[in-house]
Formats: sequence, C-alpha cells, structure tokens
Amino acid sequence: MYATHKLHFTNIILVLVFSTTLTSLATTTTTSIPQELLKGFSSSPLSTSTSFQPILTDPTGNFSLGFLRHNQNDLKLAVVHTLSLEPLWTANPTHTVSWSHTTRLFFNGSLVLWDPQRTLSWSTTTNGERVVLLNTSNLQVQSKTPLWESFHFPTNTLVQDQNFTSNMSLVSTNNLYSLRLGDTFMGLYENHDKEKGSLLTKRLVLLYWKRSALQAKSTIIEGDGPIYARVSTEGYIGMYQTSYKPADVQKFNSFQETSSFLLVRLEQDGNLKGYYWDSTKSSWILNFQAISETCELPNPCGSYGLCTPGGSSCSCLDNKARFEPGGCFNDDDGDGGGDLCSGGIGEENSYKILRKVGVEPPHKELLEEVTTLSLTECEGLCEKNCKCWGALYNNQTGFCYVLDYTIGTMLGTGDESKVGYFKVRKGARRRNRVGVIVGIVVSVLVGIVVVGVVICVVRWKKRKGGMKEEDENWALPGPYRNLGSESFRSVEMSSTSSAH
Repeated sequence: MYATHKLHFTNIILVLVFSTTLTSLATTTTTSIPQELLKGFSSSPLSTSTSFQPILTDPTGNFSLGFLRHNQNDLKLAVVHTLSLEPLWTANPTHTVSWSHTTRLFFNGSLVLWDPQRTLSWSTTTNGERVVLLNTSNLQVQSKTPLWESFHFPTNTLVQDQNFTSNMSLVSTNNLYSLRLGDTFMGLYENHDKEKGSLLTKRLVLLYWKRSALQAKSTIIEGDGPIYARVSTEGYIGMYQTSYKPADVQKFNSFQETSSFLLVRLEQDGNLKGYYWDSTKSSWILNFQAISETCELPNPCGSYGLCTPGGSSCSCLDNKARFEPGGCFNDDDGDGGGDLCSGGIGEENSYKILRKVGVEPPHKELLEEVTTLSLTECEGLCEKNCKCWGALYNNQTGFCYVLDYTIGTMLGTGDESKVGYFKVRKGARRRNRVGVIVGIVVSVLVGIVVVGVVICVVRWKKRKGGMKEEDENWALPGPYRNLGSESFRSVEMSSTSSAH
C-alpha cells in the first residue's frame, strides 16, 4: 500500500513539473518578442525564418512588426495580423530589400531600414525614445507624445478605427489604383502612364468610381474643412466632417453585428473590398465590395478588351484577335508611352486604325464629353492629336468622348449608334499570334516524331522478315491512296486538323 501511494505521489510531481515546464516554454516564446524597441536596437533577417520574423508585438499579441518574406529572397518591413500573417501596413511599399544578413533594422531615435546591397533605406526621420505597436495595429515612434505613426501613412489597407483623411491615399500593391477623398466624396482612381523616356514618369489619374456623401445624419459643408473616412466596428465605412455622426454610411454585410476585426483593402483589380476575421474558421471573410459588377472595374479585360455587362464576358475590340488574360495586344516595341508621335509628328504610319460598332467608354458619367455634329468630326478631334488614343461617338446624343490614354477595356452595348475609333501602335502585336506559332511548331514536331517512329517499326519488321515485298514500298513517296494503314489515317486527320 505504501509503495502504491508513493508511486501515485511521484506521478503527480512529474505531471506538475512537466506542466510547469510547458507553461514556462510558452511564456518564454511569447515574451521573447519585445513590446517596445529602445535606442540602440538592431536586428537583421535570419536565414532560418521561412515566412515572417517577428520583431515587435502589441500587448494583445494580435499584431506584430517584423520581416515579411517576399519572392523568397526579398523582404518587406510590415505590420501583420499575427494569426494570418496578413500585412496591414508596409514600410516603403513600392520597394523591397534583400533578405540578407547585411540588411539591418535599427532604432537610433528614427526607425531605419537599411539595405547596403541595393543602397535602399527607409526611415521615420524622428528623434524619439521608443517604438511601440498599439493594440489597434498602429506602429508609433514616441517621446512624450507620438512623433510618427503608421496610421498616418496607410499603404493598401485601412483597419477599423483608423482615420483616413484627404491628405492620405490607399494604393494597390501593383501601383495602378488609388483611393482618395475629395471635398464631399470618396473616389477610386486609375493611374495611366502619360509619358515615358525620362526618369520621372508623369501619371494621368482617372476617376472610375465615386461615392458622394448622402449626408443622411449630418451635413458636409463644402469648403468648411476636410472630410475624413473611418471603418466602424459596427460594420460600415463612414464619411465625416465636423460631427461625430457620419454624413454617409456604406454598410458591410456584418452591419451592426459583432466582428472580431474589420479592414478594407484596395485590391490589385481596382476594387475596394472589406473583410472580417472569423476566429472560428481562422480565415478572412469577404464583407463588402464597392464594385459588384466585373465590367465596372477599371480594366477587367486588359488592353483593347471588350467587356459585355451582365455576363461579364471578355473579348477583343479587334475581331481577329482572341482574348487572353492581360488583354488583346502586346506593345513591347512601343516606347512612347502616351505619345503616338514617336514615329514623327503627324505621321499616320506610326499607328493603325481600329473601329468597332456597339461600344462605349466605361464610367462615361465620370468623363468629359464634347458635342459634335458627326462621327467624322469626333474622329477628327483624335486623328491629328498625338496624345489621343481613341474617340467614341454616340449618334443619338452627339456626345464625343476623347481618350488621351492608352486603350484598356471598353464596354460592349450592342447599340450600333455607339461607335469607337481606336489607334493601335504599329509595333503592337495580337497576343494570340504567339500561341498560333507555338501550336504550328508543336504540330510539326509531333508529326516528325510520329513519322520517325513508324519508319523505325517498318525497318524492324523488315529485319524480322515479317513483311511482304509489296508492303515494303508503302513508306516511299506516293499518293495518299498508298497510305492504307489505320494509324496513318489517324496521322492524316491530325495533320489536317492542325493545319486548320
């Protein structure tokens, strides 16, 4: 009996020791990531880190600042949602630095990211005492008060309770689209190359989605101070001016429901989407999207594409081109950007003309129109203009839309009174030509291999004495009636199909 009690007591002690050890390890793992960085801090990426190397955590452990791997050999300094590693903010988002031991993040009053291999650096340019990450995911450099904070420099994401003001912008990771605030509205913009050939590329910014304040609960007075936007935990994006009540509300699917964490993000297709974190499924759930129809996106079908509303199907303005992801034309030889006079001012041979009936510009309500008396007059406004890439005319209204940017996706309407006139640079090639050439080459190679195999089989049978004399001549040049085998009938059909 004594031995049994002693053994039972020993087991209890072992269990307690083991539990204490596990708790200690877990605490060490959690607390090994600091909650503040002081002057003199320095860190470099480790080769053993596969996806994310945390450097700083918030008090709740929901967010982390650290090195986020990008394309295997690069990194971005990012604030991430810890459970999903979803980036919420990125330092210097248009550039990456090397994932190398020579890359350093240090704090000397300024938080500095330095990559000597690429001579790239980013800095908060402050003289602070500490760096902290708040439980809102806001990264701050502090002295007695915050000197710098990431909430003032959003990248492509806006999180709940983060103010978005008129001097800020969200920019998609491909740098093609941006979200900005006007005096009384929120707008999505598309960036186009205006000119090339210089170190500084000018950008033409086009509005493709606009949400004006409905002013349901308070009034926005134009000129009476800037407005701001905010993602509410109650499940909406609100626009405000001076009142704490929103002047406009864009409701999420989770409106007035409890969600663990909300954010909105400007995606690479130009849509503004909202998500919430579902802790039970450990995944982000789509909660809101500003643009619900594919054809209303800024460029869903790519260069010289045609989007048909309703079915949202993509085709090409040029009936001879087959649609492929990215558009219908390659312009690898073009180096004039938005200028069609690169071959000489007024030279008509620098481009060719493409016309299409039943087409209109997307987001035409946001474009400026000119009233002309005829289609010819509308085309004339574009024909001699080096900056004009196309013109669209409505025979019923007389409205003429002149496009001074490279042609992206147009809308198909089926209305023959709406006509499009487009310039295509002579160096541009239909995308599907490469596919056709590859198909022809593959067909020829397959034919050569098949013929080679057949000849080898014939020679092998001949050596084995298994062929009659009259059969020996069937592989020699001659009319198709000599090709009597079933296998060669198959080869003939395949060749004919390939030719077509």
